Amino acid sequence: MEFGFLDQLVFVIYALSIVAIGLWVSRGKGKTSEDYFLAGKSLPWWAIGASLIAANISAEQFIGMSGSGFAIGLAIASYEWMAALTLLIVGKFFLPIFIKKGLYTIPEFVEVRYGTSLKTILAIFWIALFIFVNLTSVLYLGATALDTIIGDGDGSIFLYSIFGLALFAAAYSLYGGLAAVAWTDVVQVVLLIIGGLIMTYIALDNVTDGGGVINGMVSIYEQVPDKFSMILEKGEIITPNGKDAWWDLPGLAVLIGGMWVANLYYWGFNQYIIQRTLAAKSLRESQKGIVLAAFLKLIIPLIVVIPGIIAFVMNTGPNGEISSAFTDISFFSGNGNIINDNAAPWLIKEFIPAGLKGLVLAALAAAIVSSVASMLNSTATIFTMDIYKPYFQKGKSEKDLVKVGRISASIALLIAVILAPQLKNLGQVFQYIQEYTGVVSPGILAVFMLGLFWRKTTNKAAIYGVLASIPIAFYFKIGPNGWIDSPLFVSWPFMHQMMATWLLTMALMVVISLVEGKGKDNEKSIPLSKELFKTGPAFNIGSFAVLLILVMLYALFW
Repeated sequence: MEFGFLDQLVFVIYALSIVAIGLWVSRGKGKTSEDYFLAGKSLPWWAIGASLIAANISAEQFIGMSGSGFAIGLAIASYEWMAALTLLIVGKFFLPIFIKKGLYTIPEFVEVRYGTSLKTILAIFWIALFIFVNLTSVLYLGATALDTIIGDGDGSIFLYSIFGLALFAAAYSLYGGLAAVAWTDVVQVVLLIIGGLIMTYIALDNVTDGGGVINGMVSIYEQVPDKFSMILEKGEIITPNGKDAWWDLPGLAVLIGGMWVANLYYWGFNQYIIQRTLAAKSLRESQKGIVLAAFLKLIIPLIVVIPGIIAFVMNTGPNGEISSAFTDISFFSGNGNIINDNAAPWLIKEFIPAGLKGLVLAALAAAIVSSVASMLNSTATIFTMDIYKPYFQKGKSEKDLVKVGRISASIALLIAVILAPQLKNLGQVFQYIQEYTGVVSPGILAVFMLGLFWRKTTNKAAIYGVLASIPIAFYFKIGPNGWIDSPLFVSWPFMHQMMATWLLTMALMVVISLVEGKGKDNEKSIPLSKELFKTGPAFNIGSFAVLLILVMLYALFW
């Protein structure tokens, strides 16, 4: 099915509507830094919850997680379902401290708790991470997906897609700041969920040739029951490229191991995620938004993982061979024939009818553009508030801060647009960018966790901890990558490596803090009380419901 006139019309209407909404809601919001970077601290709970999901879900999830559903099955949904639990922890224990301190940025907390030098180091690190990894990879993945679905996958519209996505995000986010980003995210999330559900509905119906959604779900479960296992054992699932899925999702580590390191770092200390919670009307409003995001996380696998399992069922023969109709799609062809990631593009191209295809593509674009807009705004916030304001402002006005924010976001986007096409030339290296970003996350998580909850932690311990965590992390990479053949180096899955790095870094920080501080509380430590962590009825009831659903899901698909 081609991307026809009706689809193009639907897509254009969507794009113009988002830009119009973004510009409308952000009028008058650029006068002060609080207006521009924190939406005037006026966001209601439902906007916060929707915006959290919009910032999180991008082409990497929409395409990549469908590909993981194809290769591994429902087990990959642990990233989504455990994120729901992580969000509740962030809302209960992290947000009260952040909001009480009146923070604009996560690096600002580092300055409040530790010192200026560490804050500046981490601010520069996060700016580089957002530009050279996050923004660049989202534009690359998004453009590749659009080139595959709208074009022929031959790269004919790849560059146009990069420019189009960048201009789309810039059209409302550069002018309107966080207010424009957050309020358009509400529309984007609704579109994302509706578009995703349409794709899943049509795909399930086609599994049984029109037999309905329920019969379709029963059919795929009966045909590939192993794809519905949440806790994997070694050798249980071998992916189409011959890799044991256990190395990606090593058993109970998804519940009590290394996944906590990735989730706590991402949801608790990631600027473009946490920023919208800092923009809430109040702490209670922010916490209610967290609960909404947790509920939405529970349904995300239905629209990004189940389609991958459906594509696997519809494209594998009795001997496990994958049909040529599926492998002929050239998604990721510039990056090494990763056929798993054809799942979502294949379903959209083959089964979504005219008109609805434009809506589903709009949902995919919504996922991409909302993430780009969020990353731009957060990059500008960190640069302006943590680099420019303390070192270069010298008494200039609030309007000057807003201007610098817009300029820095524009420069970040320009760099990402220039670099994104180059990812085609990285081959296998591109696949490792995300993993090696995780080399630093255990150390940063250790700094924040001990800074929040252990009053004896010192600034020197934090600096040494961050620096030491990197060689510790690389030690654990030697064995699995075969760099040195020696029994001195263990061969562990990535999740085990992260957990071990985090624990060892915290142990080192504890020792340094005790030696330096001689057992005394640090002068910059944060006094904690039971009153600080009290939550309202809405948060408590919602959290209990999320936990109950999680227990049922894991009990059903264990």
